[in-house]
Formats: sequence, structure tokens, C-alpha cells
Amino acid sequence: MSVGSYSKLSSSTGMITLQANARHVAGFDDFATLAPKAIAAAQRRAINKALGWLRRRIAREVGQQERIAIAAVRQRLRAYKVGSNGQGKLWFGLDPIAASRAGRPRQIRAGVSVAGRRYQGAFFKAVYGSKADIWIRKASKHFKESDYPDSEVSGGGRSRSGWIAENGSRFPLAKAMISLEDVRPHFESWTNKAHQHLLVVMRQELNYELQKLLGRVRSG
Repeated sequence: MSVGSYSKLSSSTGMITLQANARHVAGFDDFATLAPKAIAAAQRRAINKALGWLRRRIAREVGQQERIAIAAVRQRLRAYKVGSNGQGKLWFGLDPIAASRAGRPRQIRAGVSVAGRRYQGAFFKAVYGSKADIWIRKASKHFKESDYPDSEVSGGGRSRSGWIAENGSRFPLAKAMISLEDVRPHFESWTNKAHQHLLVVMRQELNYELQKLLGRVRSG
């Protein structure tokens, strides 16, 4: 069995893998030999519970740190329950998130306000489709690249990343986005905390399986 949980980062995603190691659970070695199916069931439940705990924790911490609605952060987190390899995974999309999803945008005289942020010179409008977003014209004196990360001018009026071309690209617009780059350093800490939580939950689940087995022995 593998040595423990770990995380892996790419340019646009982060993945945390949780896996238990029975050797970390002192006092259950004999039980693992006698009832391997019970051990496997306990580990499966423990990993799935730890994934749910980790998803809630990350959503709360990122939401507070980046001033983004927790519900919007949760949509970037996908938990994959434990499979036959004894691993459970939590995927986190790290591409910038639309600022309009950080809270409830309000159009004000100076621009748009949302979740404590102000985008001067911007407007809240459905430019393409029925969903409104926060936009600014590139030519605006209030345009700042830091408020519109990962934006590239598109050609032929087609959208790419945060940029669109309005009226045949005469008035290029950029969508207000929030970078998630600052959450990258937390992955190692999240993984370590999740693994420690996993060991606690696994002991509880193993004890539950043991009590079930003892109960059947007593009743027999």
C-alpha cells in the first residue's frame, strides 16, 4: 500500500490524493489479517468522509482569503470517491474565476461593486448569452491588467479567455476575473491536514467495524 496522501499541481488545476495506510493505525494489524473486507470498508468510508471534510475546508478558506462566495469556490472543487486502488481525489480548478461570481454585483456610478471590490469604469451586462458579467473597455483609463487576468485579444470577433470583441472588434472588452494563484502555496498544508484528519476518521471507522464483528461473535 502507498505511503500516504499527496498533492500535485499543474498550470490550471490542483489535485489532492488521499489514501490510507493501515500501518499508521496502531493496534489493528491482527484485525486487518482476520477481516480484510472490514478493513477495506472502513478505509473507503474514512477516505470519502475526509474528502468531504477537505472540500468544505478549502471552499471556506479560499472564499475568505479571496473574498469569493463559498458556493462559487465549491463549483471549482470536485471530489472523486475512493476507487479500487484505495485512493480518493479532490480536484480544484485554478483558472481565474469570473468576478461576477464572487458575490452580488451592483452597478454604481463609478463602475461595478462586488464582494468588497470596485471595478472603476466597468459595467455589469449580458454581452453574450443571457448571463451578465463585469466588463470594461480596453481603452478605458480605468483598465488594469491585474483586474482582468488571463485575457487575450481575440480575432474575428470570437471570444477567447476573458476578452471579447464588441461591434466587430472596434471596442475590445475584457471580463473582470479573480486570480486564484495565491491559493497554490496552501496545497501542501491542505494535504497534510487532510491526511491527519483521515487517520483520525479511519481509526473511528476501524473501531466501528471491530465492534460490529465483536457483536456478531457475542450474539453467535
